Amino acid sequence: MSVINVGQSIVLGIVEGLTEFLPVSSTGHLKIAEGLMDVPVDDKGVVGFTAVIQVGAIAAVLVYFFSDIVRIVGAWFKGLANKEERYHHDYNFAWWVIFATIPVVVVGVAAKPLIEGPLASLWVVAGSLIVGSVVMWLADRFGRNKRGEDDTGFWDAMLVGSSQILALLFPGFSRSGATISTGLLLNLDRLAATRLSFFMGIPALTGAGLYELPGALGSGADVLPLAVGTAVSFVVAYASIAWLLRYVARHTFTAFVVYRVAVGLLLFGLLGAGTLNG
Repeated sequence: MSVINVGQSIVLGIVEGLTEFLPVSSTGHLKIAEGLMDVPVDDKGVVGFTAVIQVGAIAAVLVYFFSDIVRIVGAWFKGLANKEERYHHDYNFAWWVIFATIPVVVVGVAAKPLIEGPLASLWVVAGSLIVGSVVMWLADRFGRNKRGEDDTGFWDAMLVGSSQILALLFPGFSRSGATISTGLLLNLDRLAATRLSFFMGIPALTGAGLYELPGALGSGADVLPLAVGTAVSFVVAYASIAWLLRYVARHTFTAFVVYRVAVGLLLFGLLGAGTLNG
């Protein structure tokens, strides 16, 4: 019998789509939703399911940024074939994304038993939500917001890409929150930091979903719930991306910080009261 049914997959698809790219932790919210629905958060089928439905959200990024991706990939292939094309920023940026993905892949493979075991605890999620909020507030408060997307360089990409490790090890920290905060601390403006976060997430999250697919199918997750959850996450994520890019162009991240702290404290309270199991 499937670990997750179609109704639960719809709920989880909505949660994934809403939270994957907002700096509030999709993993944390998925684990909270799973806990409220009495879905075992540390079950291998559930872990695989949540990784696979992320592909729906990533597909939304691919569609939303299709023209940018075509331009960057095109520049990369041109540069491979012609050295005169290698001075273009897009050619270099494609390499930076590749290099910046390596650290999170290495840590993800090496720390897989921890990520799927002790670090999957809702107690870890609650603590990471609050600690990540502090980091985001500091980055938003002290970042100078003076550098645009065209001003990014190799080390910007490496540091932003590597910061995904925080969310990988500490669900609740938020991949989006970690990468955007790192971009802000590097003095990128909010829009540039957010767009860089999107691009850095494409290979890591796509790879994670494809890597987990065989395990998800082989450990209790049926094809229908996976397909429904992935489709729902795509639709909701597309709308979330469009909204977030408009929002960050005019607002700080204070609302997200307050929300994260509130959810973290509420989660601690529910765990302490025994309403949820950690």
